[in-house]
Amino acid sequence: MKINQVGVIGAGQMGNGIAHVFALAGYQVLLHDSSFEAAFTGFQSIEKNMNKLIDLEKLTIDQKKEALSRISIKRRLPELGESDLIIECAVENEDVKNSIFEEIQNYLGEDTLLTTNTSSISITRLGAKTDRPERFMGFHFMNPVPQMKLVELVRGIATGDMIYEELKKVVKTLGKTHTSSEDFPGFIVNRILMPMINEAIYALYEGVGNVESIDKSMKLGANHPMGPLELADFIGLDTCQSIMEVLHNGLGDTKYLPCPLLKKYVEAKWLGKKKMRGFYDYHFDPKQPTR
Repeated sequence: MKINQVGVIGAGQMGNGIAHVFALAGYQVLLHDSSFEAAFTGFQSIEKNMNKLIDLEKLTIDQKKEALSRISIKRRLPELGESDLIIECAVENEDVKNSIFEEIQNYLGEDTLLTTNTSSISITRLGAKTDRPERFMGFHFMNPVPQMKLVELVRGIATGDMIYEELKKVVKTLGKTHTSSEDFPGFIVNRILMPMINEAIYALYEGVGNVESIDKSMKLGANHPMGPLELADFIGLDTCQSIMEVLHNGLGDTKYLPCPLLKKYVEAKWLGKKKMRGFYDYHFDPKQPTR
C-alpha cells in the first residue's frame, strides 16, 4: 500500500515531534488533540523547532514553509479517519488509549493502519480492543523525535506481516533506523533505561549522592550525554512512574517498584521540565537542583 496521509492523535511533546518529522519527509499530516488550543500549541512547537534547525543551517526557510503547509489541525477525532496511517500519541494511560481507539475505529478506512506510540503498554492487549488487531502495531519513537534516530517496532501476537513491512519502509523514509521488539513490558529501550533512572532516584533517596553528583557521575563516568535525573525530568516524572508501574505489574518483580521519592515528586506535581520543576528547577538559568 502507499502511505501518503498520516493522522497523529496527541500534539504534546511526542505527537508534535512525530508530526514534525513526517511533514519534513513529505507526508500530509492531520494533527488532533483533545482541544484545539492544545493542537495549536503543538503546531507552534513544531514551527519553533524548525526555526532552531534553520539557525543551525540544517533546514531552509522554504523547506520549513513547505513542511508546515502539509500539517492540518483537525478539531474532531473522526476527521483523522481518512488517513492511511494513524499514530496514537496520547498520555501513557491504557484506558485513555482504548477510548481513543474505540471512538475512531468506526471512521477508519478498511486498509488504514493503526499504531500506538506507547512506551510500555501491551500491544497485544491494546490491539485486541480494536477492530483490526492484524493491522495494529507499536510504533515507538524516541524523545526528542526530530533528533533521535531510533524507532522501536513492536508486534502484538495478532499483528500481521504486512503492517510490519510497511512500517519498516516508513521508518526509512523518515531517515531513521528501526529495531524490532517482542511485546513484553517496556519493550527494549524502556525495559533497560527506566530501571536505571529509577535506581538513580533511589541513590538520591538514600543519600548516596545529590542530584548534581549523580548526574555528573553518569555523564563523566559512563559517558552518558545526559544524567539520569536530568533525563527523567526531560521525559516527565509522571511518565517515568507510569512505565515503572507497567514493568512491575507485567513482570511481577519488586526490582521494578517505583522509588518512593519518584512518587512524592509526582504527588507534588513536580513532573520535570514540562512543569518547570522536577529534580531541577527550570525557573533559574542555569537550572538549579532541587535536592
